[in-house]
Amino acid sequence: MRRRELREQIFKLLFRVEFNSIEDMSEQEQLFFEDEEAAKDKDAEYVSDKYHKIQQKLSEIDGQLNEKAQGWNTNRMSKVDLTILRLAVYEIQYDDTVPTSVAINEAVELAKKFGQDASSGFVNGILAKFAD
Repeated sequence: MRRRELREQIFKLLFRVEFNSIEDMSEQEQLFFEDEEAAKDKDAEYVSDKYHKIQQKLSEIDGQLNEKAQGWNTNRMSKVDLTILRLAVYEIQYDDTVPTSVAINEAVELAKKFGQDASSGFVNGILAKFAD
């Protein structure tokens, strides 16, 4: 599976955090991998590993988002946009294997695919503040 596809899988799994308690996420993760035929073996391990790393940093990531997103806070953001931003901020701040420009570009592409009309511009605008 290509990196873009893996990132999409991580996004889909991470999105479930918005609708389930942390205690339920273990079961949700299991259900996710049963449902997602594309994520198998090594790819599933990569998706799960990155998801867990992001989940461990969620409060830090949300704090950074609240600080950078002037006039917005994570409670007001759409769940899709917030999930995309969390993934991208993790990649920018904590994942040395992903260049900042790639993280931003991929986040914008996810926003175009899963978000509303204004999502890609919103995501790009906030992530640009992390690129400084």
